[in-house]
Order: sequence, then C-alpha cells, then structure tokens
Amino acid sequence: METADLFRALGNERRLQILGWLRDPTIHFPPQRDGDLIEDGVCGQFIADKLGVNASTLSEHMRVLQASGLVTAKRIKQWTFYRRNDQRISEIASIVGSI
Repeated sequence: METADLFRALGNERRLQILGWLRDPTIHFPPQRDGDLIEDGVCGQFIADKLGVNASTLSEHMRVLQASGLVTAKRIKQWTFYRRNDQRISEIASIVGSI
C-alpha cells in the first residue's frame, strides 16, 4: 500500500477509534464466548455495536484497515475477529518520523 493510501486509512475518525479500542481490548469490550480478546482479537459484531454502525459499514472500515496492514482478521465459526498489527503501526511511526 502506498504511503498516501495509508494516511487516507488513518484519516477517518471512526477507524482511529477502532485502532484505539483494539490497543487494549479488555478495557473496551466484554468477554467473548468464542475467541480470546487478546489472542484472537475482538469480534466484529462487538466493534460494530460499540461504534453504532451496521455490519456492512463496519466491514468497509475493517477492509480499509486490513488493506493498510493496520489490523489482521481471523475467522472463528461464523465470526470475524480483529487485532491491531502493532508491528505495522510501529513501521508507520517511523514513516511519520521521517517526514
């Protein structure tokens, strides 16, 4: 992904909110029946509910975040779970520092 595309991904307040929540999911989300909040990530439905959007809107936000490498997705049963990609976020900090 181009650097400009990355900044477009970060240029949305809701996506920044999601990344902030995923930094420490145990504080921002309730325990899940399937999947561990830390190991597996947060169920997309929990994120959609907290954000106050429907599943298709959340799906678009998460598609952009995944395409930029900021989050990873994992399927468990019929659900998709999302985690921050802290390594990629560290790389971005280096990009910003070089500007």
